[in-house]
Amino acid sequence: MSAQNTKAKIGILGASGYTGAELARLLIRHPRVEIALLTADRRAGKPMADVFPQFAPYVLPTLTAIEGADWQALALDLAFCALPHGTTQKVVADLMARAPATKVVDLSADFRLADPTSYARWYGHEHFAPALQKEAVYGLTEVYRQKIKAARLVANPGCYTTCAQLALIPLLKAKAIDPDEIVIDAKSGMTGAGRAAKEEMLFSEVSEGFHAYGVGHHRHMSELDQEFSLAAGREVIVSFTPHLVPMNRGILSTIYVRGLDKASPEDLHVLLAKAYASEPFVHVLPFRTMPQTRHVRGSNMTFVGVAADRIDGRAIICSALDNLTKGASGQAVQNMNVMLGYPETMGIDQVALFP
Repeated sequence: MSAQNTKAKIGILGASGYTGAELARLLIRHPRVEIALLTADRRAGKPMADVFPQFAPYVLPTLTAIEGADWQALALDLAFCALPHGTTQKVVADLMARAPATKVVDLSADFRLADPTSYARWYGHEHFAPALQKEAVYGLTEVYRQKIKAARLVANPGCYTTCAQLALIPLLKAKAIDPDEIVIDAKSGMTGAGRAAKEEMLFSEVSEGFHAYGVGHHRHMSELDQEFSLAAGREVIVSFTPHLVPMNRGILSTIYVRGLDKASPEDLHVLLAKAYASEPFVHVLPFRTMPQTRHVRGSNMTFVGVAADRIDGRAIICSALDNLTKGASGQAVQNMNVMLGYPETMGIDQVALFP
């Protein structure tokens, strides 16, 4: 991919979902890629514009079924897998066996957990590609950038987990907060639930309301525990509760922590500001300034704010991102850029859409 005029051939598997559409939106404007494949089994044979009318002005491949795809003949440089959890492992295993030169960024949860036993416990079935699971690199770009550069398979992090990890991993690595006193109260927009028709997602079921779900046993807990434990160098089990709010996009995490060794909220703010001073997609706001989802909408940015709690020694950290962009497809393109040797910000440096 070193020649400046060479465009990488890219496939989007599962292009009819929200993350698939977000990938197409970002890649259409990317100067170094060509969208060569779009799959959507239930919509096979249809133009992408029939599923998402916003793509009508653009020339895109017709949607096809995954079954029977000739991965070797397609010769993709990279494939994004935006399929539902549990369906990805066999598809990715087949693709990578038939086309070993094709790199993969998986947006499902299927390769995020390093421990197969943990995966089986949280997802209810054995892992169907354990050899690939061992090879997969966790795709939190700001933390694993060097490993991602050499990776063949990257497991894109979850949206809730990205939002919380970016706010806390530098503090855990610095041993500035107590790993046993982390409380994450997170709220997500509706697109986090996917595009499939569900009774509980009807407008009349969710509008003018606000509720917690997955209380005490949400699958992202395993991902949070895994990455926080690695950062802290010891086992960490966090308290995490997700909520659904009636908006389309966005996640806001309100996180409660206690400083260690007399680390004040101001000290935590300084640590975060230093950790992300050179990062293009994480912005630490001035002390006591809190982020809002409307200020990151449609962008690949994460905004982080820190304030003092009225309880001595405790701090409140808020982080906000767009669940479809930095929480999913934008971060996936960020990882693609790293894997293919492109500038990391290429194609994903849009300013947030406001209002």
